Amino acid sequence: MESIAALSKKLEDYLNPAEVKQVNKAYDFACEAHSGQYRSSGDPYVSHPVAVASILSTLRMDEDSLSAAMLHDVMEDTGIPKTVIEKKFNKNVANLVDGVSKLDKLSIVKGTETEAENLQKMVLAMSKDIRVIVVKLADRLHNMRTLMYVDREKQLRIAKETLEIYAPIAHRIGMNSLYRELEDLAFKTVYPTRYERLKVAVKKNRGGQKRVLNKIQKDISSRLLKEGIAAIVEGREKHIYSIYRKMKERRRSFEEIMDVYAIKIVVDSAENCYRSLGHIHSLYKPVEGRFKDYIAIPKSNGYQSIHTGVIGLKGIPVEIQIKTQEMNDMAENGIASHWLYKSGDRSDSSPQIKARRWVAGLLEMRESYETTEEFIESVKTDIFPDEIYVFTPQGEIIEMSAGSTAIDFAYAVHTDIGHHCRACRINKKLAPLSVPLESGQTVEILREKVPQTSPAWLNFATTPRARSSIRHYLSNLKTSEARKFGKKLLDQSLASLNIKLRDIDKDDLRGALDSIGGRSLNRILKEIGLGLRVANIVAQQIAGFVNQDSELRSNSAVPLEITGSEGLIVNYATCCKPIPGDSVIGHFTADKGLVVHQERCKNILSFREDPQQCFPINWGERSGRVFTAQIKIVANDEPGLLANIASAITDEETNICSIQTTELNPGTHDFVLDLEVSDRLHLSKIIRKIKNLKPVVSISRIHDQEMRQAEVLH
Repeated sequence: MESIAALSKKLEDYLNPAEVKQVNKAYDFACEAHSGQYRSSGDPYVSHPVAVASILSTLRMDEDSLSAAMLHDVMEDTGIPKTVIEKKFNKNVANLVDGVSKLDKLSIVKGTETEAENLQKMVLAMSKDIRVIVVKLADRLHNMRTLMYVDREKQLRIAKETLEIYAPIAHRIGMNSLYRELEDLAFKTVYPTRYERLKVAVKKNRGGQKRVLNKIQKDISSRLLKEGIAAIVEGREKHIYSIYRKMKERRRSFEEIMDVYAIKIVVDSAENCYRSLGHIHSLYKPVEGRFKDYIAIPKSNGYQSIHTGVIGLKGIPVEIQIKTQEMNDMAENGIASHWLYKSGDRSDSSPQIKARRWVAGLLEMRESYETTEEFIESVKTDIFPDEIYVFTPQGEIIEMSAGSTAIDFAYAVHTDIGHHCRACRINKKLAPLSVPLESGQTVEILREKVPQTSPAWLNFATTPRARSSIRHYLSNLKTSEARKFGKKLLDQSLASLNIKLRDIDKDDLRGALDSIGGRSLNRILKEIGLGLRVANIVAQQIAGFVNQDSELRSNSAVPLEITGSEGLIVNYATCCKPIPGDSVIGHFTADKGLVVHQERCKNILSFREDPQQCFPINWGERSGRVFTAQIKIVANDEPGLLANIASAITDEETNICSIQTTELNPGTHDFVLDLEVSDRLHLSKIIRKIKNLKPVVSISRIHDQEMRQAEVLH
């Protein structure tokens, strides 16, 4: 436990005497306020504020942040009002304490409406003063370090909340040193056995390769020194949770994770970063696809560095990061580096500018959501994106999340550009608005004078900003306009089936609407116009009912016929991977249109009986489309095993999309394969062929994604 005297000595390195005096005054105030209070560890309560302030001192935070750290529990635990703190100190300190106190009351992982309200409060607190979240993260870090003193239920709640919200926020604002420690501490708490096993594996691996890695570091140091580049070369291991996450996401064993080790090279200038890269590639063979230039195009949290992967001595793969000292400090401290570098970097890539833009974007998004659940999911998606970087025709860089389309790009540039978008050019060639973008492309949006916003865009818009803007615009259309637009879309869809709405008998229409859960035709038209229903699907449901023999009709929904050739309007669930021949059911969502699930899929059990959300589906004639099915094979190891399995599959004219293998125990392997099949009959032929292979112990189709993940983890 650090004393206030030791902390004051640290603060004297970068604060003037008056500023240190303010922090000491805050300590005295906290001592008096928390007198007689103790933590679960048995330490005096004031030891916690001192520890939080000490964490902030390593980030060289200002005196107001440190004072707020000392006082952050005073309002909540002792009832001292904000006005007293403002009078004793200043308005900044009072606002920071108030902001952190409000965050302390939040519980983020309830899954209720309260969760969304609390997330909104967090966004508002961050927008008023970004230091609020820095103090809160330091507070959370110390609580995680001392989590062993509270009961197991509370440990799990706090650790899961840390993994889901606070660690990603630390990463999003570039505070990577806090982010790594928060993740590892939370992982250790939630999965203690997995943590210890991985820790032992890393230690064992390090012992076997330490000499080789030291030799690589020395070789790099010698080469750079010879070339006149002053550099600090140091090795580091990836943190435990990041290794675990890669094992889980990529379904690989520890031995298959390439970049467990990284070498960090710190040089004096950006120019020498690039010079160093050339010399390293002349020393060791680079790994294709592992080079990333985050200096030219920084990450969304302001991170800058050059990354490359090389094959070192004895074939050991090593990730190498090259950066300047300032880039390194920015990488570790993120927005807190604003106080580390008081000269004030005002460039667009500085972490504090990027963090403020991000928070401003969250605030703007908050205005656009009608339901709290959508807001929660959007914030969680936005906290931790994988980025791509594309260019405007003028050469401006726009950063976006992976999987973004031209529609997402249009709304990222400006909301009005999104609303007026009619087409796009990618690298000067006309392209569909639904095509996912790739880093390095130049995107030009072609516009109309009047808004073109379409509910169909929700089928392929992926970013929270685009989706919320489209929904917001559509929900603001007048009801009459929405009905008019919906009628136009439905008429077009019915026309393709040779049906006119006005020719349908009123009783038939009433029965058709009842079967799909529509209270009235106007209501259905409005929902189509607002993007809450898809016109193609409604048209097919009406046609199915109208064409059905009147003697066989009932109030139950007429099965919708699908063939697999419907395009974006019909999606196939990734959780259960339905294929022709399976018993299936349709689930309608405003986000994705019609999603086809297997009837047995547990993800739709809760709303299967709701005709507005689910309806029966039949498979129509084969369209020639292929579907993805997943199988699991357990087999005894023998030479050429994988080649024999692959040969059996290709004999049935089938492509293998992906294959993962896990060694269950010595001599036995578990294979999970994604196959392209035309229907159940095709799949059964493949399964019979593989079953006949001598080493195969068992083979089965995987119907449930969660079950597959559980099998991988345990």
